[in-house]
Amino acid sequence: MSKLLIFIPSIEDGGVEKNLFLITNYLIGKGLDVSLISANKEKKKFFNSKLNFISSKNNYWSTKGRFLKTVFCFYLLLKFYLRNKNFLILSFQANIYAIFFSLILRLKIITRSNTAPGGWSSNSLKRLIFKISFKYPVEIIVNSIDFKKQLDREFNIKSTCIYNPFNNQDIEKKSKKKITFNFFKNNNSFLNIINIGRMTDQKDQMLILKSLNNLKDRIKFRCLILGKGINHSKLKKFIINNKLKNKIKLLGFKSNPYPYIKQSDLFLLTSKYEGLPNVLLEAQYLKKFIISTDCPTGPKEILLNGKLGDLIKVGNQKQLEEKILYYYKNKNSLIIKNKIKLGIENIQRFNFELNCQKYYKIVKKYL
Repeated sequence: MSKLLIFIPSIEDGGVEKNLFLITNYLIGKGLDVSLISANKEKKKFFNSKLNFISSKNNYWSTKGRFLKTVFCFYLLLKFYLRNKNFLILSFQANIYAIFFSLILRLKIITRSNTAPGGWSSNSLKRLIFKISFKYPVEIIVNSIDFKKQLDREFNIKSTCIYNPFNNQDIEKKSKKKITFNFFKNNNSFLNIINIGRMTDQKDQMLILKSLNNLKDRIKFRCLILGKGINHSKLKKFIINNKLKNKIKLLGFKSNPYPYIKQSDLFLLTSKYEGLPNVLLEAQYLKKFIISTDCPTGPKEILLNGKLGDLIKVGNQKQLEEKILYYYKNKNSLIIKNKIKLGIENIQRFNFELNCQKYYKIVKKYL
């Protein structure tokens, strides 16, 4: 066996995709024969030119929902199998379907899970399906230690933790790009706040809006939310109804969010569940103070249980308001500055070469 096939039906615009690009290009750079199946043909430009990118001839399937994309990609997978017969699958998405398919075709599969079990094992039937399925991959990769503990305990398996590879050189370079952006106030009396993430219930940006609405007469602030998603209109309506248009902006998805992070003071993450949120690492590297929900999994691990930033309970508006207010009043204090400094010092755990090399070793083990 010498071929690796990466399976990810829907390539979107989140942290999973950032890791996909980094890991895939690294494996190609190490001389592996890598193919990738996806319905999103337009994403080919983000990969090494040596990648065998398997997709549709046009962008028809890229506009479809994730389920239809998955069905189409299984058709592509079957065609690939008929030509190659023996290869290793690395699944980044639709893992359960990919596992069943690999069993039918008698192929080895490595799966990579991106979010904690609480986000996708919400009922007993699902848990049973996952418990049975997880017996078959040769490796199950997760991206945080806490995630590994939860997954192993709940499904009686032994997964492998590999941190998301963090490409600080790329972030450093992109953060220096000039942007035409005059929303944030370059004034010490103003608090410049940023949040980045898909506008979904999982990310819970409404918690930010409600908190800032309660604080609007107590602090001077500007808040920027980057991302897109099904909750955009709901968030926009709240901003308009509460007369926050001059204080909070929804800027949409930005392929390079780093100049915006660099201009901010405070980074907020209000997710209900995660895996290992890349965006916290990026904010940490760019020397921003972080307030995050202590959601499963990742934030507590990144922030070393509150030593490198502040943690609040999931959905706790009162706590979020208190932490924002405390930072506003004490942002120049030694305590705040030390947490930011320690955050930068501890980011080496997520080193790009170190963690990509772990992926390479596992893949080579089964090729």
